[in-house]
This record gives sequence, C-alpha cells and structure tokens, in this order.
Amino acid sequence: MKKYSLILFSLVMIFLAACSNDDASGKNKDDGTAKIDDKKKDVELTFSIWGNDQHAEMYEELLKGFYDENPNIKVKIDLIPFPDYQQKMSVLAAGNELPDVGWVSEAMVSQFTKNNILSDISEFSKDKDFDMNDFIPSTLELWKHDGKLLGLPFSTPPMILYYNKTMFEKAGLETPTELAMKDEWTWEQFEEAAKALSAGEGTNRTYGARLFREWTNFATLPSHTISYGGSIFSDDMKEFTWNSSEGVKTFEMLDRMMFEDKSHVPPGENIEYEGGKVGMYSAMYSYMTNAREITDFEWDIAPLPKGPEGRAPLLGQAGIVAFEGGKHPEEALILLKFLASKTGIQAQSVFFVPARKSVLESDEFINIPNNPSRESIQLAMIDQMNHGYTYPLHEDWTKIESEIIKGIDKLFAQMETPTVILEQMEKDIKPLLK
Repeated sequence: MKKYSLILFSLVMIFLAACSNDDASGKNKDDGTAKIDDKKKDVELTFSIWGNDQHAEMYEELLKGFYDENPNIKVKIDLIPFPDYQQKMSVLAAGNELPDVGWVSEAMVSQFTKNNILSDISEFSKDKDFDMNDFIPSTLELWKHDGKLLGLPFSTPPMILYYNKTMFEKAGLETPTELAMKDEWTWEQFEEAAKALSAGEGTNRTYGARLFREWTNFATLPSHTISYGGSIFSDDMKEFTWNSSEGVKTFEMLDRMMFEDKSHVPPGENIEYEGGKVGMYSAMYSYMTNAREITDFEWDIAPLPKGPEGRAPLLGQAGIVAFEGGKHPEEALILLKFLASKTGIQAQSVFFVPARKSVLESDEFINIPNNPSRESIQLAMIDQMNHGYTYPLHEDWTKIESEIIKGIDKLFAQMETPTVILEQMEKDIKPLLK
C-alpha cells in the first residue's frame, strides 16, 4: 500500500511542478495575461519622398494615428530632391539598402519594374475594409504588371492653369474660366490674353504667361501638340513623333511668345506667379499650397486651353510602394495600407488630387481653406480627369528626357529654328528607343 501511495504522491508532485513551470514561462495559459513571448518587436521604417517640408509635416501629423494603432512601429521620413530621387533609389537597390516604403512617379515605374524592386501588394484587394473599389479604375492601370499590383496612387492630377483674376479684370479681359464655360478657351485666346496682359519695362514688367514651373519641366508643351492632333511618341514608344507639323507649331508658339511678343517670362528668369507679375501659370494641383497663401491679388484656376482636337493636360501620377528586399516587409505593408487608406488619402489631399472617389468628391477636399470655388475645381480638374495624356513610360526615360531638354535649351538660346531643333531631337532620341 505504501508503495502505491509513494507512486501516487510522486505523480502529483510532477504534475504540480509542470503547472508551476508553465505559469513561470507564460506558456500554456489561456487567460490572456501572458504576452511576453507575443510582444511585437519595435521596428523603424524608412519612408522616402521627394516633397518638401510641408509634405513631411503633413505625414508626421498623419502618422500619429498610425502610431496609436501600431505602437511598435516608428517611421523615419527621408526627404530627397526630385532630380536625385530615381538615381538614389537605383544606388540603394544595388547595395540592398532600399527604404521600406516610398513615393514613385510614373516616369520611374518602367525602370523599377524591370529591376524587380517593387513588392506585390495584390493581397490588399482581399481586405473589404480597405475598399479597393473606391480607387478610380484608370488610376490603377500604371501599377498593374503581369497580374500583380505594385503600388497605389496618392496623386492623380491633371495639369491646370492658375491665373491672376485681378490682372484680367484690370485689363478688361474675359477670364479663362468665363471663356471655358462658353467652350471658347483656346490656345489662340491664350496667346491673345498673354499679349494683352504684358506691359512695362525692366523690373516693372508684367508677363502674360509662364508655362514652366522649372525650366527643365516641359510637361505643358505636349498638351499643345496633342490638342492639335500630334503626339510625342508612338504608342509602343518605338518612334519619336514630336518632329511633326504639330510639334513645330508648338515650338513656334513658344518662340513667338518669348522673343517676339515678349508675353512669356524669359528663359531662366525666376519671376514667380505668386509675386503678381505673371498673368497665367501652368502647374499641378500641388502648387495650390503656394497659391492659397496669396493675398495681394485675386486668383482662380481654369483648364488648359483647347485645340482642334480638344484638351490634353498632362495627367501626372505618383504612387506609394513597398520596396522589395526591405528589412521589415510585414510592417512596410501595414504602413502602405494605412497611407493608401481613406484616412491617409484624405490627409494627403491637402496637397494632391486623390485617387479615391470618396475623397475626390468630398467636402473636405473641395472646401480646404483658401481653395478655389467648387465650380472652378470641377471645371479645371475633376472634369479633366478622364482626358489628357500620361507621361511616356520607358526604361531609359531619363536619357530621353535629357535629349528633349537639350533641344528646348537651344530654343531658349535662339540657336536653331523649331524645325531644325525637332529634327535633331529625333536623330538623338531614335537610338534610345530601340
């Protein structure tokens, strides 16, 4: 009997010891109090953008909500100048040091896709709360490759025209908005208005127009060419087609406005629209942050002028991606999903035209303080979302763009005629398209 009692006593002690060990380690308990092994590791993600301090401040404010939901994740915003951005990403990719998440412009997509550095985020479509159907379908096409979704757009603006309404009224001219409402806002009217708004000499001179935000950015010029029935490249990007009668017409317009009428700000001159000496200025919606600060004159926005074939504003697009090979892929996807959520897109809409329908049509987007009227935003921007041209996609785009800028520089320096410049452009760009 003693023998069996000893055996029973031993078994009881072993069982109690096992329970004690489980309690001490925090395992095998289901009361929800033992979380030591389940605690998420603290990580820091890098989020690269090419914007400015205002963009970074907007993201810092937005991320406060992200940190509430993900206290183990912190985000470092890396601000890189746009001219250096694509090259820096390529260098970081070669050294396996890419950021976790970042902005990508439409012109960068071809190279980054070829280099396989964009993560597949197709799984987002399975998340009903994320609501992928809220994105305007056309804005997703750029990010779809071989059945994969490689990014999500946060900005989808058409190029628009900012104009000095006070200057138009003083000159007794109909405004671009008034003409567009009557379907009479043409490139011919644009030139006439620019001439009428130009006056004075030296530092006191006012100019009717400026079609360049930076002098290396020629994005408005193809709008003129396409609106007359021309193109810049063939659809398959194998031919340079800007060397055409329509292309020559565009370059002649610019040459005429700069050097004959002197109605366009001269090349290299930093005479800014917000200074009140420029009547009309073409730029993206992101410039609205500057325009909202203007108090010296009344301003408004309008669509770009039209030609015989209608309007063709540049439809710029930028997206947010998770880079392949990042140190924290799981957390990167969590951050990307937050930034592309309705909350994230709403916050970014202070600067960018949103790709989510619910945000684009919201009062929060339309009624941002100091914004133009709802009617102006509808006419100049929302109504143009399904028109226009998209930036050419080619893996050697930076080289192609450089050759185009060289040609435009010759026009600025009055070195050659528009016809000769476009012929030389075609010769220099043709080998790059093969």
